[in-house]
Amino acid sequence: MGQGVLATGVLAPLWSTIGNTGSIEQAYPEELLSISAYTGGKISDGDTINADNVALVKELLDPIQYKQVAEMGRVMRMRPTTTDIMKLSPWEYIEATLRHQGQATFAPDGNVVTKEGKPWIGGNPFPSPTSALEVFAGSTLSWGRHDVSFNAVKEYDLNPDGVVAYQYQCCWVEMSPVGRVSLDPMPYLPGHEDKLRYQSVFFVTPSDVRGTSYLNIWHYDQNRYPDLYGYLPAFKRVRRFPTNQRFEPLIPGSTLYLSDAWASGDPFLTWGNYKIIHRGPMLAAVSDSWNADSPNWEHSVHGGDQNQTFWDTDVELVPETIVVEAEPTGYPRAPISKKRVWFDARTMLPLSMVSFDRRGEIYRSFDGAFSVYEKGDKKVMDGKHPYWSWTRVHAHDVQTNRVTRMEQVKEVAGGYRTEANNPDIYDRFLTRSALRRLGS
Repeated sequence: MGQGVLATGVLAPLWSTIGNTGSIEQAYPEELLSISAYTGGKISDGDTINADNVALVKELLDPIQYKQVAEMGRVMRMRPTTTDIMKLSPWEYIEATLRHQGQATFAPDGNVVTKEGKPWIGGNPFPSPTSALEVFAGSTLSWGRHDVSFNAVKEYDLNPDGVVAYQYQCCWVEMSPVGRVSLDPMPYLPGHEDKLRYQSVFFVTPSDVRGTSYLNIWHYDQNRYPDLYGYLPAFKRVRRFPTNQRFEPLIPGSTLYLSDAWASGDPFLTWGNYKIIHRGPMLAAVSDSWNADSPNWEHSVHGGDQNQTFWDTDVELVPETIVVEAEPTGYPRAPISKKRVWFDARTMLPLSMVSFDRRGEIYRSFDGAFSVYEKGDKKVMDGKHPYWSWTRVHAHDVQTNRVTRMEQVKEVAGGYRTEANNPDIYDRFLTRSALRRLGS
């Protein structure tokens, strides 16, 4: 099913349907839009997926998620499938995807360009992909799907016995100098057309890591490795890190690598042997996962030996995913042999990732929850529309049983707050001089 030409949508071409109606309903049959119809009434919206009934939906979870529910006490509550496409990504990103359909191609060197040979102009370049490479290329070109993202983050790193061993507060910052869809000038930031992304992460608590910061500068050419710089307070200087640092945790206790970011944390041409291995539905937290009732947007936890391993999560039936495998062909020392990523066929958003060690054994996973930040009369605005982003993440090393939980919150120590599309963020957080300033 996954080896031939890929055409998303089952009853009708997906993005033609979205362009005409703004909804996915005419593209999929009822049994792919309702968990009750899918399971013959054995599971319905509002029900809880747990160890007693998870076998009914085993094929709708990645293998590590299934293990978490079947053996570790993770539970998931079902909610209705989201059919409004504007609830599944930033408004301007969806509009740009619709506006720019058919304008993307691959240059002779493998990079995504317009038909005129220029850098990409915004939105997903391949919303109706015909290959595994197109799926991954679109995801890599825009992670957070905003021109600028500033995420205030709390991280919790758990020992194998389920005890929280480390807690961090940090800020994750992204800026896209090409393919801009919200900020003027569009679609390119003059003088930066040869760059794909500026991305930094800096830590504000606890005191022993405060000031630690990293800056990733991505070239538009996806054959080139990003330039990675870091500021370590103990050395009081900015240091350049080697490329293979992408497969190591940035801080003690974490199970996350830079390579894991958005399941596409490396230039897509430094990976290879892309192939589609499956297409089908999945359970995922793609909507309505913002905790508006918490003043700082924090989330409750459950499961594991200490009842604090997993985020409380509402999932829904995603009618179609595209499962892609890739191998780190440009990283001979990588500790993984391949990764498998589940993409939502409606938006090409990466929902879950499982990686395998060099022996081919299941190694690590990464799964996220996403939402428009709007609930009732509460909302966080991103310009003219409510903010859309990730809300929380699990990263699980099943070979050591270490788990990292991350959540996007309103504010962290130092007064840093989540926001999007602030043009001042480049000078404040995304240069080497900014690294030094943050460290001091």
